[in-house]
Amino acid sequence: MLSTTGMGLTATGLKKDQNFFGDINTVYKSGNTTVDMKVDTYSNVSTKVTVNDVWPCSKAALSFRIPDHKSGKLDVQYLHPHAAIDSSIGLNPTPLLELSATIGSKELALGGEIGFDTASASFTEYTAGINLNKPDFSVALLLTDKGQALKASYIHSVNPFTCVAAEMAHRFSTYENTFTIGSSHAVDPFTVVKTRFSDNGKVAMLCQREWRPKSLVTFSAEYDSKAINASPKMGLALALKP
Repeated sequence: MLSTTGMGLTATGLKKDQNFFGDINTVYKSGNTTVDMKVDTYSNVSTKVTVNDVWPCSKAALSFRIPDHKSGKLDVQYLHPHAAIDSSIGLNPTPLLELSATIGSKELALGGEIGFDTASASFTEYTAGINLNKPDFSVALLLTDKGQALKASYIHSVNPFTCVAAEMAHRFSTYENTFTIGSSHAVDPFTVVKTRFSDNGKVAMLCQREWRPKSLVTFSAEYDSKAINASPKMGLALALKP
């Protein structure tokens, strides 16, 4: 629910077996400041305060969770037409430091991300990637998992209505290779059908229709050909926005 004063209220509920989980989320916007507060089933209160344009092309966010007094974190972002930097630091005696940066243009971009845990004086992650974009295709190469895995992805626009994509991954420590292929086809301006097949035997399909502006109904299904005794997974989602 949205109001003209800048206040938004969102209620979420999930029932799985005999358990029910829910939360209430409130967002308030005023000028360059946004306050986001969420209360969940276990009475945890999560708050995030975001201030845009602290200085030109920048944004700062302060987040914390009650009653966890060590959950405080400060994020600072700088966005430029040809560069972006995102940094965060935990607000506790032994914080986790994270930094990511990207430079490039609409056609070519280079980026990386590192994480450092001051408590153990060790790197928690480091990732690097390169991306090439053209009008009819896009290619990306990523070095992830602290340099232990290499991923390559490719997406190609066959025509204005159909796209195909593929992703391959190689893990250096185990010499394991995996791949996934997928497609997306616009049946009409309001209906999209997507498919996915992985080398682990899983096949998935999704059909989404915009039956009114900003309101979507989605049907999804997944089948694991290697799990003989498992039944296919089905999903139905309805999103309404006035």
